[in-house]
Amino acid sequence: MVKGKRKPVEEIYSVISKYSKILIVGCGGCVSVCLAGGQKEVFELIEDLKASGGSAKQMDSYTVERQCNMTFLAELDDMADAYDCIVSMACGAGVQYLAERFANIPVFPAINTIAIGVDREIGVYEEKCRACGQCVLSYTGGICPVTKCAKGLFNGPCGGTNSGMCEINNQTPCAWHDIYTRLKDQGRLDDILKIQAPMQWQNQVQRTIVQDAYAERYAK
Repeated sequence: MVKGKRKPVEEIYSVISKYSKILIVGCGGCVSVCLAGGQKEVFELIEDLKASGGSAKQMDSYTVERQCNMTFLAELDDMADAYDCIVSMACGAGVQYLAERFANIPVFPAINTIAIGVDREIGVYEEKCRACGQCVLSYTGGICPVTKCAKGLFNGPCGGTNSGMCEINNQTPCAWHDIYTRLKDQGRLDDILKIQAPMQWQNQVQRTIVQDAYAERYAK
């Protein structure tokens, strides 16, 4: 799931300071789950912005189920034009979709999109995926070498691994040591010998992802 963290209130206030009527839009999706941009966090942001100098401003709130879906953004159609600007508490994708739908209104992000990760504890999240577009988890025992290896190595460890730890930080486990150990425990060490082609870095340009089941629908 996408993980985000709220921007400093000073940064958010700096971009809305010249506006009088502001709509703060929360998202009930990923950022709500990671306690960054749900309805509760929208209310907290309004209080913080008012305390930072915005007490005279009109700040209203609305939380949609997901900002990455136009169906839910349609709920804002009848209210958006009444505001000078919109503050989005969604991930970067949600911000851009909101800005696309209401192109005549300034839309500002209140969240820094950090990673795709998992919940370790309440409020503690660990990055697990870089959305590289070339997943090799089938061959690496479910351990991502792009995310977990400091050098993003695809085919085995570098020469700096030492006693199972990374040379970059001796408190960080070597990803490829962990991959080897897991594959060995699963009786799958032959997978480590399957050389992977160099990463094509498919995420260096904007992508549109279409699930295979819908490919024919959108082929035209």
